[in-house]
Amino acid sequence: MIEEFLPVLQAKAEGNIEGTVKLVIADEGTIWLDETGARDTDTDGEADVTLSASADVFKEIFSGERNPMTAYMTGALSVDGSTSRALKVSAVLTDD
Repeated sequence: MIEEFLPVLQAKAEGNIEGTVKLVIADEGTIWLDETGARDTDTDGEADVTLSASADVFKEIFSGERNPMTAYMTGALSVDGSTSRALKVSAVLTDD
């Protein structure tokens, strides 16, 4: 599933993400985003904001089928770090 997300996230993140973002995809792994784009890594570390959800939830967010704010409010998406930064990141990720 991560391999499916990387090309989409690379195009959306490159030059558009400030700081570091960690996407924790349940039972799949972790994707790091920054101004250079997206990368698959097992590196554990601190990010400015961490978004955690199932692969299905992320897939729906990336495709625009699910609103990230709704996913957060219903508990399908969890945020560790600045909620305002998470909202900015989600706007980048859902922008076509």
